[in-house]
Amino acid sequence: MKFLSKLIYVLGAKVRNPSLFPIYNQLKQTEFASLEELEAIQLNRLKALLKEAYTYSPFYKQLFDEHSIDVNITSLNDLSTFPTISKVDLIQHNDTIHSTQTFAKKLLAETSGTSGEALAFYRNEEWDSTNRAGVMRCYDWYNVKPWDKNGYFWGYNIDPNEAKKVKLLDRLQNRIRIFRYDDKSITNFAKELNSAKFLSGYSSMIYQIAKKVNQLNLKISGIKMVKGTSEMILDAYQPEVKQAFGCKMISEYGAAESGLIAFECPEGNMHINMENVYVEIDENKEIIVTNLVSRSFPIIRYRLGDIVSLADEQCKCGRKHTIVKEIYGRKGASIVGKTKDYPALTFYYVFKNIALKNDVLINYKAEQYRKGEVLLKVEGKPNTEWEQLIDKEMSKYFGEELSYSIQYTNKFESQLKKQQYFESFIK
Repeated sequence: MKFLSKLIYVLGAKVRNPSLFPIYNQLKQTEFASLEELEAIQLNRLKALLKEAYTYSPFYKQLFDEHSIDVNITSLNDLSTFPTISKVDLIQHNDTIHSTQTFAKKLLAETSGTSGEALAFYRNEEWDSTNRAGVMRCYDWYNVKPWDKNGYFWGYNIDPNEAKKVKLLDRLQNRIRIFRYDDKSITNFAKELNSAKFLSGYSSMIYQIAKKVNQLNLKISGIKMVKGTSEMILDAYQPEVKQAFGCKMISEYGAAESGLIAFECPEGNMHINMENVYVEIDENKEIIVTNLVSRSFPIIRYRLGDIVSLADEQCKCGRKHTIVKEIYGRKGASIVGKTKDYPALTFYYVFKNIALKNDVLINYKAEQYRKGEVLLKVEGKPNTEWEQLIDKEMSKYFGEELSYSIQYTNKFESQLKKQQYFESFIK
């Protein structure tokens, strides 16, 4: 079965992504390159991308001319003088951003993202293959291949007719997924997972399935990698995931328009996919991404909307690719106190401190409807100890500026989008 699955994958790649394996082999050669070598690759690719964008993308030619930008850069730092773009730009100027060059093959990509704003664009085949090859290289770190049998947590309870089509496609990709959330379906799904090598999908959904697996006392073995995407992975998720699947949930960070940005290695550090993307962090900790192979639809200094920090350290795994230290979540509206505002990620620190200092993991979401007040939704049963810990940290950060109430819920519903752990409803 494994041979057949690999054969189907390889044949499919030759048709859809003919440059996939050559690019994968190139990435394997630079997997343990020095930081200087990686930055040299970035600079060469960036030079070529900027020149092509100026020549063939009407949007970028106008944008660079308006800002008197010279695309002939000499260092990576020169990019900081270029203007940034947003998802609104990608949508409103979609036609003129696309390159007028002729490519042997282009593939349609579509995404809605957190805000629900629809975006469609064309990737040149090498861009699409480069992204897939980057993911494949990271899978090697866990001794798994994309054609290995795997569980896919990406939606359930869909229309029966649509489910039949999805099941057929899943079978061709040696993939299994759950379509219903009842005990019988989860039990049957768990049995199938015993022959799978890895799991992937929305982190909150993986967490919810893990909790059910543990409640039903189901046994699953043989899983080598559990990959969470599209959402923050809260500390509260890990005990349930480890118990259910035998390993912690690791993070893959990226977006359809930016491509793979970073992937967590077995040492627990998220390495930036430096050969293919260039990452900047501005003074407000917002990430700015340039995809170095996005020739058909250039992504240059793109504000993804996430708050991120980088680490200045070496990883024990031996890879020199820059490390993403923290992904705090989506850039959100400020928390409005009685007389002053606070960064949205302050709640992240409140609950992170509780986890680090007291070894108490709380799954939460904060919502604000009125100035100076906030509602903290907490997963679980009422707990006096938790309330004391929350009160201590809330007082430390907000003092008398913010009053709060706690609302307990049995479980959070899985959301099929990136979650925001603070959401403001103040107009």
